[in-house]
This record gives sequence, structure tokens and C-alpha cells, in this order.
Amino acid sequence: MRQPQKSSGPFYGWYIVAALFFSTFIVIGVRQGFGVFVLAWEEDFGATTTAISAAAAIGWVVNGVSQPFLGALTDRVGARRVLIFGMLAMGLSTLLVAASTNPIMLAATYGFLVSFASGALSFTPSGALLARWFVRRRGMAMSLLTVGGSASGIIMIPFLAYFLLSTSWQTVWLVLGSMILVLGLPVLIFIVRSRPEDIGLLPDGDIEDAPEPQPAGAAGPVRHARRIAAVGPLATDRWQSSFRSAPMWQLSMAYWVCGITTASISVHFVRWASSEDISSSTAALAFGLLSGINALGVLFVGSISDKMQRKTLLGLVYMVRGMAFLCLVFLPGATALWAFAIVGGMSWLATVPLTTSLAADVYGVKKLGTLAGLINMAHQLGGGAAVLVFGWVFDSTGTYDAAFAGGAALLLMAGIVSLTIREKRYSARYQPSLPHASVAVPVSAGAAASDGD
Repeated sequence: MRQPQKSSGPFYGWYIVAALFFSTFIVIGVRQGFGVFVLAWEEDFGATTTAISAAAAIGWVVNGVSQPFLGALTDRVGARRVLIFGMLAMGLSTLLVAASTNPIMLAATYGFLVSFASGALSFTPSGALLARWFVRRRGMAMSLLTVGGSASGIIMIPFLAYFLLSTSWQTVWLVLGSMILVLGLPVLIFIVRSRPEDIGLLPDGDIEDAPEPQPAGAAGPVRHARRIAAVGPLATDRWQSSFRSAPMWQLSMAYWVCGITTASISVHFVRWASSEDISSSTAALAFGLLSGINALGVLFVGSISDKMQRKTLLGLVYMVRGMAFLCLVFLPGATALWAFAIVGGMSWLATVPLTTSLAADVYGVKKLGTLAGLINMAHQLGGGAAVLVFGWVFDSTGTYDAAFAGGAALLLMAGIVSLTIREKRYSARYQPSLPHASVAVPVSAGAAASDGD
């Protein structure tokens, strides 16, 4: 049987990846940048670390609860509309954060409005969208999307820290909101499309060279498109069915731990550094280093995840992150800071493309928005609880050591759970290929300009 051939020129899906890279860059910068402002808000509001952490915790919970609903909406109306709505709402709500005068207002503006809007820009709709545009290069496409978050850590977090030193935190949030509306929103409107079929393409840009007779009313020549339709035994068009199988629980449990460890660091890393007499600007630089190393790590994972079992990489990523948390417990201040940046950087966002790609491989893409939303909800709920608990531990004991040690233990458990996923049994990548399915698809030049969702 002939393998699908590639269309001439760059596949439009890579432009989709670039647009989502940029939107992720902005969104992750706003969410991870929260930690830069904790000390400033404590001083300005006269509040405790726990009080400021509560606003962040509410944000993680709201974001998490929104994920299944936004995922289902993605499956119903297309990711493009969800993403555009999210970018507009996030830009407006980010501007409102600058008007906060106490922790309650911060919880309302950031905890509810910004966090709900960012759910519409999360890896739930973005990952579901890319899973429809890519099959053979799914892992790499997801990894490039995730690198947008790493790039944000490299650029946005140090930028916010230094910008805060030269101006007020209110000004910083006004600038962030303006960036989202002026730069992020137009990119999504003009580039992103929900499915390759909307512009007459197939996933991965596959076509077969032999032209078919042009039907009446067709906009251009028609080619006979062929796909290999391999599916796994758990592929479903009902999201409820996924909970009757082990992989959904294993992925969700491990991602819950991922949320605990990433949220706690994004909110408390700079505060931990200040407790170790390390300046916020130095801590931001260390987080930038972590993000830079992570960008390389995510690209490496993406390059090999399409060639080997994703669950093996996922288990290793969690265990490496556990080692990074132990560095914060057992090493002295400045040494712990840079050791965490280096070791943690090897694993930080690498869980994202692996988890979403593995879910798509096992359960298919028909309900991937909903499934990814449910998995991400576990991530965000774990993060919300951790943000609050880490703040309470610090206020109670004056140190984060107990919280970091608990994070390390959970990461070891998540690594073991990931390694037990029976990927070869359930993933479509390891199932026998089915006969080619033939579909007539228009491939006219005008189709590429279609505005369909």
C-alpha cells in the first residue's frame, strides 16, 4: 500500500503551531508571572503570604473547573472560536487586575476573571486543535507549542521582575493587558483555523498526486486523499467511556502531581528566594535559566516521543523533577537556586506534550477537547491546593522545606504511575494499520484563505 504523499510547500499546520506558540508565550507569562508580584502585594495590601496565595489558589481552581467545559465547547464549536474568546476576555480582565486594592479584589480580578479566560487559551483547546492538524508529527507539534511556555519563562519572567523595579505593579499589569489585545488577539484571528479540512487540507498535509475529475461547482482541482486510519481499542466518541479504563486515571493522577509542583513554584519560587536572602531579580533570572533549559528539553522530548513510548519519557520527566525539588530541601540557598534551575529545567513543561499526545493516541481526537479538559482540571485543582498549602506551611514554619519534600515524594509516585501505563496495548501508534480510506478533498489556492472554523 502506498503511503500518503506530502503537498508542495510548507504545511499550513506549522503556521498554526507558530500562532499558538505566541499565544502560549503570552498566557504562560501572565500566569507564571504572578509569583513576581507576591512580595509587592504583601507590602501594598498589608497582607500575609497566605492571603496572596489564596488569590492564586482560587485562580488555579477556577481555571481547572473551567477546563472540561471549555474542552467540550472546543469539541462542539471548534478551537478557533474558543481561543479568540479567551484572548479577548483575558486582555480585558488583565487590565482590571491593575485596579485591585486588596486581596479580595485580587481574587476577583485574577482569581476569577483572568483565570477563567486563560482556560480558553490553555493546552486544552490548543492541544486538541493540534491533534487534528498532526498525526505522525503530533509529538513534535505539541512540543513546539509547549516551548512557547518555556520561552515565556526565559523572557517574560525576568522582564516582569525588572519592569517592576522601575515602575509600579499596576503599570506592569496595564502593559500586559495591552500586549494581549494588541498583539495576541490579531494573531489568533488571522491565522488559526480549527481543522485542516476547513481549508481543504488533511492532517500532516497529506495528499495523493493523482487528480480526480472536477465535480460541478468545485472551487478547484480535486485530489484523491488517503489516510491510514489506525485506532486504538479505547478510541471513543463518548468522553464518559474513558473513565472505565486505566490510562485516563493514570494520566490524570500524574498530571495532578504535575499541577501541584508547577503551581507551587510559579507562585512561591520568588518568595522562597527572598526568604533565603536572594533578590527577586536573581530569582527571576534563575527561573529564566530553568525555562531556557526546559525549551531544549521539550524539543528533545518532542523529537524522540514520536519514535518511542511516550509513557517512558513521561515517567522519567516526573522523577527528574522530583530530584530538583530535593535540591531545594538539601542544598544551601544560592546553590539550591541554580541547581533547581538546571535540574528542574530538564523536566518543567515536558509533561504537557507527552500527556496530551498520549491521551490522543489512546482515546482518539473526537472528544479530545473534553478529555484534555478533564485531565487539565486535575492539574489545576492540584495546583490550587498546593499554592494555598505551600503558603500556609511557610507562614507557619518560616520555611518551605516540608512542602518541597512532599512535592518530591509525590513526583516519585507520579513517575511510577506513568511507567505503568500499558501504552503498547492501548495506543493507536502500536495498532495494525487499517486499509487506506479515500476521501475527495478540494485543494484550491482559494481554499487556503477560507475563514471557516
